[in-house]
Amino acid sequence: MNQPIPPPYRVFETRPFLDHLQDLQTPMTSKITEKLKSQVYPQLRHQPHFGPNIKKLRDWEPETWRYRIGPWRVFYEIGEKDRVVYITAMDLRRDAYS
Repeated sequence: MNQPIPPPYRVFETRPFLDHLQDLQTPMTSKITEKLKSQVYPQLRHQPHFGPNIKKLRDWEPETWRYRIGPWRVFYEIGEKDRVVYITAMDLRRDAYS
């Protein structure tokens, strides 16, 4: 018997994430935005738990994952019940974990 394919996750950008993205004053801002739309969000819609640039962070509460985009890290939480990925923050790697 074939198992039904679950619906894709929805991606929700939180206000703090959008504010940070808007405040970026870097030549890479448009490149980051394009990468989010073309690669990151499609990946998160179908498989937010695993992938070459995805890692679950240890000892973070609530459970948090990160997606690596070069020197940038996009942080998100997963609402399993509603199948929603909440994009919560983005930062440079050097600043992200301190």
